[in-house]
Amino acid sequence: MRPIGRHRTPLSGPATLHGPQLHAAAGHFGRRRFLTLTAAAAALAFATQVPARGAAAARRLDPARIAEDPFTLGVASGDPLPDSVVLWTRIAPAPYEPGGGLAGQSVAVEWEVAQDERFGTVVRSGTALAQPEYHHTVHVDVTGLDAGRPYYYRFRTGAWISETGRTRTAPALGTAPGALSFAAVSCQAYHDGYFTAHRHLAQEDVDVVFHLGDYLYEYAVNSAGGARGYADRVLPAVFDRETVTLEDYRLRYALYKSDPDLRAAHAAHPFVVAWDDHETENNYAGAVDEHGSPPAEFLLRRAAAYRAYWEHQPLRAGRAPIGPDMPLYRRLHWGSLAQFDVLDTRQYRSDQAYGDVQHTPGPESDDPARTMTGAAQERWLLDGWQASDAVWNVMPQQVCFSQRRLSTDAQAKMSMDAWDGYRASRGRILAGAQAAGVRNLVVLTGDVHVGYAFDIKADFDDPASRTLGTEIVATSIASGKDGTERPANWQTYLTANPHLRFYDGRRGYVRVELTPESARADFRTLAAVTTPGCPISTAASFVTEAGDPGLVPV
Repeated sequence: MRPIGRHRTPLSGPATLHGPQLHAAAGHFGRRRFLTLTAAAAALAFATQVPARGAAAARRLDPARIAEDPFTLGVASGDPLPDSVVLWTRIAPAPYEPGGGLAGQSVAVEWEVAQDERFGTVVRSGTALAQPEYHHTVHVDVTGLDAGRPYYYRFRTGAWISETGRTRTAPALGTAPGALSFAAVSCQAYHDGYFTAHRHLAQEDVDVVFHLGDYLYEYAVNSAGGARGYADRVLPAVFDRETVTLEDYRLRYALYKSDPDLRAAHAAHPFVVAWDDHETENNYAGAVDEHGSPPAEFLLRRAAAYRAYWEHQPLRAGRAPIGPDMPLYRRLHWGSLAQFDVLDTRQYRSDQAYGDVQHTPGPESDDPARTMTGAAQERWLLDGWQASDAVWNVMPQQVCFSQRRLSTDAQAKMSMDAWDGYRASRGRILAGAQAAGVRNLVVLTGDVHVGYAFDIKADFDDPASRTLGTEIVATSIASGKDGTERPANWQTYLTANPHLRFYDGRRGYVRVELTPESARADFRTLAAVTTPGCPISTAASFVTEAGDPGLVPV
């Protein structure tokens, strides 16, 4: 949490410092302070913009010389469109070493997409160059695919062939799919437990997975893997420190993406990813970190984090960051059944009110100038709703959208990091949804390491007010360790928030099925994540009918 009094004047828009400006900004906070940054962070100042493809002067490695499996971080796909999908992998024979064992060398990587798992009917293929500037990651935007069908893909370099991934394209625009199934996941702290939920998710029959943030955590991971308590392996010391530099973040992605359960989930389903705070630093807001550091100093760290994030996720080249800025919010469609407006609630937000401590809303948090999304993203969202003809408008985002009173006191405190600390911003979003005639609003949320189901109310302080939509909060994959079905504050929260229809403190994910008639959410939970292999079960299921917002248990 940021100490009281350390927060800045609320920011009204995105940070726009780019590569050359970072040089100048660094000078403003003094040579001595700048030199205290690690060498890698300082080096980032001249390499914050992703170079053009083919710009590398690195030596080309003969793939036949790769003696160990280079596909140690698996494969992934993402952001399905009706005619294309992004494929991802990284070439790293030694993933826990800087450079992955290929420092300074480029590697040619073949890829192919087929209609069948045996690759009897290959429909697209090609060769990509895994370059050191991109940490030997490969992003292939495969186009010319048929709409609304599954595909299989794999990579090859030298004698090595990756595991086979399964992905799919979205239905064609203008078509009316009869159903869509997806999962929502969030918060996977490696040091808090195993990613068993991902193993179960890999076996689910879903069309796409939405990762709502905290894909990794910046905190140190000790040699035993924290709560995993490894007895059969020792993690390198490079992980036992907080991530700050580009190399730190790259190595941390190597640790996370080498997890077999996470690899299985990525290989089984296309992912749509969005970050929250821990991919960079806890509770940061725009250009402000939790320690009150000079913005120019923090933006160096943010540039490193954003660069490593793009490198390691199945995102298109057009999403690549420029310095500390990265265009992550975006819109996807599933025919006329669903429109997904994926938000970024970190990069453009105003600094948290009242020093980012739990606080009763007041003049500071309710300032109309405060924003969770920034003006441009807010306008983009509301314009998108105005143009939408989808049955369901789904808004994947990061922090609790509905009001969440933390006690039954008349002046109950709320989280200033969630939308309760940005109530004017939330009010504009809901007003925009009503003005656009959005009848079936579903908000997807992560962050809080518990499962919630909320009715979104026109007036959260009046339980009888109109229900405007539904919020489904996915619990964590591992963050918070094992959890319990009914946390100590379970009854308090349900009493203080009549619109809260469900609360469970265990780990897991949410599976959602949309049809033209209804949306069903199944809360899938595990009893433990500190030991591997725990079975999964459905804790509760809710349905909301199209045209009649409000959750009904089933």
